[in-house]
Amino acid sequence: MRPSKSVKQTPTNQPDMSENANYFSKLASVPVREKIERKGNLDYLSWANAWAMLKSAHPDAQRIVYESPFTGNNYFTDGKTCYVKVGIVVNGLEHIDYLPVMDFRNNAIPAEKVTSMDVNKTIQRSTAKAIAMHGLGLSLWTGEDIPESTAPAQSDSRISLEKGDESWSKVETYVRGNKQLGIEKIVQQLGRKYTITDSLKSEIAKLLKA
Repeated sequence: MRPSKSVKQTPTNQPDMSENANYFSKLASVPVREKIERKGNLDYLSWANAWAMLKSAHPDAQRIVYESPFTGNNYFTDGKTCYVKVGIVVNGLEHIDYLPVMDFRNNAIPAEKVTSMDVNKTIQRSTAKAIAMHGLGLSLWTGEDIPESTAPAQSDSRISLEKGDESWSKVETYVRGNKQLGIEKIVQQLGRKYTITDSLKSEIAKLLKA
């Protein structure tokens, strides 16, 4: 489909805020556990399940797959790598996700090697992320912003973490910005990259109470 502009509200079609103000909270509380799939050591909600659940709650929801105005392709490029742009409209509000076209290691694929299949897979993943921005399955994306560390990796590929080192300062910022997740979820997410000892878990708990 051709590029579409973001939905603009006018005095005659503005949503009833008294009814829609809490739509994000309602979508965020939709149970997705039974639909969760596993890939490697990560949990994810497929775009098809996310879309079905969103449309069940909001039948008027729309997806917009943007195309480059210069090439007409359903992806964009800077000449080196590529990315897609997908918007999801719920209650007249559009959230847009930009996602690089990546390989199975989550590395950007060089522009000259990108295939239509790569783009299609990226669009579907971007669809799930844009839906999550409205609340549905958002918790599954927590951890994408966990800071990388420059500390040497241990044999199990996780990073050694000590309070007070460079990595700890980054983790502090992450914990303070995600207090709503609770101690167990935060430790689970951090544990994908770092070795979390009982003493560090106690320190994280203190940060959540601060």
